[in-house]
Amino acid sequence: MHFHQIYKMPPEKPPLADVDFDQAPFVIFWEVTRACALACRHCRAKAQPRRDPRELTTAEGFNLIDQIAKLGNPVFIFTGGDPLMRSDIFDLISYAIEKGLRVSLAPSATKLVTQQRLAKVKAAGLARVSYSLDGATAETHDAFRQIPGSFVRTLEIIKTTKDVGLSFQLNTTVTRYSADALKALAEMVSEMGAVLWDVFFLVPTGRGQTEDMVSPEKHEEIFHWLYQLSKTAPFDIKTTAAQPYRRVVIQENRRERSESLEELIAPGFHYRDDVSRSPKGVNDGNGCCFISHIGEVSPSGFLPLVAGNVRQEPLAQIYRHSPIFRDLRDVSKLKGKCGRCEYKTVCGGSRARAYAVTGDYLEAEPCCVYQPKSVLATTRN
Repeated sequence: MHFHQIYKMPPEKPPLADVDFDQAPFVIFWEVTRACALACRHCRAKAQPRRDPRELTTAEGFNLIDQIAKLGNPVFIFTGGDPLMRSDIFDLISYAIEKGLRVSLAPSATKLVTQQRLAKVKAAGLARVSYSLDGATAETHDAFRQIPGSFVRTLEIIKTTKDVGLSFQLNTTVTRYSADALKALAEMVSEMGAVLWDVFFLVPTGRGQTEDMVSPEKHEEIFHWLYQLSKTAPFDIKTTAAQPYRRVVIQENRRERSESLEELIAPGFHYRDDVSRSPKGVNDGNGCCFISHIGEVSPSGFLPLVAGNVRQEPLAQIYRHSPIFRDLRDVSKLKGKCGRCEYKTVCGGSRARAYAVTGDYLEAEPCCVYQPKSVLATTRN
C-alpha cells in the first residue's frame, strides 16, 4: 500500500501518533468468493469459474462485518474473485454501510456489472468501485486478462459507472508486459475521469510469475516517473506492493523543499469521494489484513500465510496477537539491508514480495535498488 499527497486530510483526522496499527488495520479486504469468469495472468487468488461451497455464509458475513465495525473505521473492500458472483453481495454491502464502514467494491469487468446494479450500490452509499486496466489497447489488455473482449467491456463499464455518477478508480498491474504502456495508460486514466490510479507492482504469488516482474532498476525508474506525474495529474496516484516508492517521494520532496525526513514521513490525504487514506505507510500485516472466502486471515492477499480463521477466533484477536502479524509490525526484525535502512519505519519493503521471492517475509525487499547509508559506510570501510 502507499500514499502520495494531493488532498490534505481535514484537521479533525487523527495525527500520525494516534494511528495505532498494532490495534487496528487501516484497510481490510474480504475475498467474498474466488469465483470469477476471467482467468487473469497475474491472479493471486487463482480464481475459478464456480463458487466454493465452503465460503463464509451470509450470516457469517454479517458477523464479520460487525467485528470490523468494532475495530473503528477501516476502509473495507469487497473483493474476489468477482464479488458479484455472490447473490447476497448487495445485502452484505448495505449491511456494511449501515454499520458506518467506508465501503469499496472491486468487481470483474463482466456482464454482471450493469447500470441497474451500479445504481443500486450507489443508492446504498457505496464509496467507490474499482476496475482493472492492464493495457492501453485491446490486444495487450485482453492477453493479460486472457478473455477476448475484456478491454471493450471494461471501457463500456467505465462509461456506465460515470453515467450513474459513481466514483471509480482504475488499477494497473506493472509487469514486463505492461511497463512500456504506462504513459499511455496514464493518459487514459485522465481522459476517463478516474479519481485514482492504483499502480500495483506484481508480486509473484497465485498465477503471478517471478519472470513477469520488472527489474529492480525498472521499479526505481517507474517510481520516479510516477512521482513527477503525481505533481500534474488530475487524478491521485496510489501504489500497491511498492513500499520503496515512499522513499522516493521523501527523497524528491527533500530535494525540492529542503525539509527534514521526519517532516515528510506522514503526508495525509482526503479524497473528493470521502475515502480517506492513511497518514501512515500501510504494509502487509501492518495496517492491512485480508480475509479469504473461507474465513482465513492473512497479512494481505499477496502474503498468503494464514494467521487464524474468523470461524474459530475473533478478527481483532488474530490481527493484534498472531505471531505473524506481530512480526510484520516490528521493524527491528527486518533482515538484510531493509533492517539497516534509515527508511525502514516508513517503507519496510514489500513483505509479500520478500516472502514470494525468498520464502522469508522478514527478508530484504528484492526489488529495491537503494543502498542504506549504514550499508554504504560498511562497504567503504
